[in-house]
Amino acid sequence: MSIRTLRTLIAVHDNKTFSAAADAVCVTHAAVSQQMRGLEETWGVQLFDRSRRTPELTPLGRALVVKAREVVRAYDQLLPSALGENGIRGEVRLGALPTTLTTLVPLAISMLMRAYPEVHVRLYPGLTNQLMSQLERGALDAALISRPQMMPPGFAFRDIAEEPLHLLASLDTTSNDPFELLAKHPFIRFNREAVVGHMIESWLQKKNIRVNETMELDGLEAISSMVYANLGVAIAPRRAVQTNSPLPLKRLSLGPDAPVRRLGLAYPQDTARGQVLAELHDLCLKSVSLGAFGASKDAPA
Repeated sequence: MSIRTLRTLIAVHDNKTFSAAADAVCVTHAAVSQQMRGLEETWGVQLFDRSRRTPELTPLGRALVVKAREVVRAYDQLLPSALGENGIRGEVRLGALPTTLTTLVPLAISMLMRAYPEVHVRLYPGLTNQLMSQLERGALDAALISRPQMMPPGFAFRDIAEEPLHLLASLDTTSNDPFELLAKHPFIRFNREAVVGHMIESWLQKKNIRVNETMELDGLEAISSMVYANLGVAIAPRRAVQTNSPLPLKRLSLGPDAPVRRLGLAYPQDTARGQVLAELHDLCLKSVSLGAFGASKDAPA
């Protein structure tokens, strides 16, 4: 048995099939099958129910996956724990919200890689719930997300910024009253599967506001472009890190009780990447203090 074989077992669990696991760990389907047979022979147990067309992990197999994750995490932590401060190196698998990909994320990562050239960041875009699921499966080291209502046990969340929601409207609109604009114009909705989308829907219901929905989109850039084209109004977060050339739009407060998105870094509490994630968190805070992506060349390393 080897750490590599345990990683393959975890990949089979996370990816559901031997073929998908083979792609995830960069080996052949036959190699995955051979490694799993080898584990069963070594341990003297049945890990898979092969009576089905696609082999499935047995209850014992799923229980051993949990233990395998612990072993792999402990193994991954050996070198960083011995290196101390010099452990800020290697690959970091980072998930990030689409709304952070054009400002906060490139600014923070550029500062991180300038300060620590031996760090390599692999980026995975997604919505909060998707990214949390990947974190729980061990497919990510950390994720920049909107704080969910409840964090699962064993995971930490470190705040980066608070982003109040506001109304976006075309400069061609005649009113500056967000409630009047919501009543009179088509509504461009933020994806309801996102935490922000759920916050927006809850606020609309609380205010008893009925909207004339015309489209539902993921990215803030796409939503802003639709508003700029005077195709409707939208509610979106006021980003903590802005672009240097934002579209000319009305950005109107929703009032003192407007919902606020809490943006932060989520990661497993027992992570082997604690040092580099602490540095990444600090650089995210520095990015927020700069306030604009265009200031990256002057950012502290």
